[in-house]
Amino acid sequence: MGFQDECGVVGIYGATNAARLCYFSLTSLQHRGQESAGIAVSNNTYAGSGSKIKLHKGMGLVSDVFKAEDFDALAGQIAIAHARYATAGGRTIENAQPFLNTFKLGSIALAHNGQLVNHDELKAMLEDYGCTFSSTSDSEVILKLIVRKFIENGGKPGSGRRSEAAQSSDIDNQVQYDKELLVKAIIQAVKEIRGSFSLCIMTEDILIGVRDPNGIRPLCLGKIGNGHILASESCAIDAVNGEFLRDVAPGELVVIGKNDLRSIKYAEEAKQACIFEYVYFARPDSVIDGIAVQKARYRMGEVLANESAVQADVVIGVPDSGIGAAMGYARASGIPYVTGIIKNKYIGRTFIAPTQAERESMVFVKLNAIKSDLAGKRVIVIDDSIVRGTTSRRLVQILRRAGASEVHFRVSSPPVKFPCYLGIDTPSKNELISSEHDVDEICREIGADSLAFISLEGMIEALRSCNPQADGFCEGCFCGRYPV
Repeated sequence: MGFQDECGVVGIYGATNAARLCYFSLTSLQHRGQESAGIAVSNNTYAGSGSKIKLHKGMGLVSDVFKAEDFDALAGQIAIAHARYATAGGRTIENAQPFLNTFKLGSIALAHNGQLVNHDELKAMLEDYGCTFSSTSDSEVILKLIVRKFIENGGKPGSGRRSEAAQSSDIDNQVQYDKELLVKAIIQAVKEIRGSFSLCIMTEDILIGVRDPNGIRPLCLGKIGNGHILASESCAIDAVNGEFLRDVAPGELVVIGKNDLRSIKYAEEAKQACIFEYVYFARPDSVIDGIAVQKARYRMGEVLANESAVQADVVIGVPDSGIGAAMGYARASGIPYVTGIIKNKYIGRTFIAPTQAERESMVFVKLNAIKSDLAGKRVIVIDDSIVRGTTSRRLVQILRRAGASEVHFRVSSPPVKFPCYLGIDTPSKNELISSEHDVDEICREIGADSLAFISLEGMIEALRSCNPQADGFCEGCFCGRYPV
């Protein structure tokens, strides 16, 4: 608890009512972003006269932004969708995604999960070229850069219309020609951006998915009926009864069009996937880069039990992402697992409270202890991370108030000592309790009887035990070494 999610993206090609399906997929990715949501849809699977992209987006949860009647105006078989948590840019409707660039001859829409580290210099360069921006989001910078490259290559957005460079009078050849110009432009653009990105991009007639060379943010490919789906997590494919095919590889671009499904390797893979996808961000029913998330959490708990055993009567997990690790800890230690803590599923996000003190107090509203599980017991409580330490202190208070005789705090990730610059909303370094204090000091600060974190080596061991081919994880928040 304490980290904030990044974003969730979805793209669907060749399915009736693509926008409605995006809605269901996006709802399954709601844990990745709760600030805004949006869907862009093309009203034609194969561009021709009158085809165009429509966009609907707003602030709030997916279910707040979309009503049943909205989908009457969002008919089409190609769509992309986005659920946002702010990492770069403020929390305003102007920064809600997808972003749409509309031209006289066509449109391009983009949804982005991740964060760029060179967006300021790219934005300044594009402004020098005469580009204007309607938001402060780095995602709009990516879109404008793609458009710039497309125009430089001689293209005119709007598939199915003659480009200036087109030599053939056959409309199918013109569509193919413009498509290749767009793919070329996207490859040129993503080679200039630095940071983390998983992208869903669409025009009136094609869908494209792109994952950064480090694979920091996840993206996967599935089949849905006679069409295809791109999504941040496999659970979004399951939500629409689709078939998971594979992960999009780091440095890969996937093109989905009429009678066209292609993979283009635009950069050498230098895998440094975000390790917190397995600890906290991803849903437990997802599979990312060949690792089942829930299995990884079980194994982290087992390793944690082997590294930091303690005598106790029960093991509990902090909902939701601490539960898998708690079950693994209980299995390895032989200490019974009990529910212990209940989460109020109807409470809003704590950032709506105007002061830090009120946000901290919201923990008592969001979480409550089951006294019959805890009274008179020595309790091991498993959480996914300790960030500022304030939530952990409140948790210990809740458990003691419920009658726990001892509270032993265990954490299924190593101490977080450095902020993230690649798509996770973390506090500054001086606000991270592990950057300023050692384990004993943190234990006293949160009021626990003992405290232990999993080792970084133990965490990597747990992940590799789930997939022996797993390799290359971003460990920047633990050691300060970043892939970009």
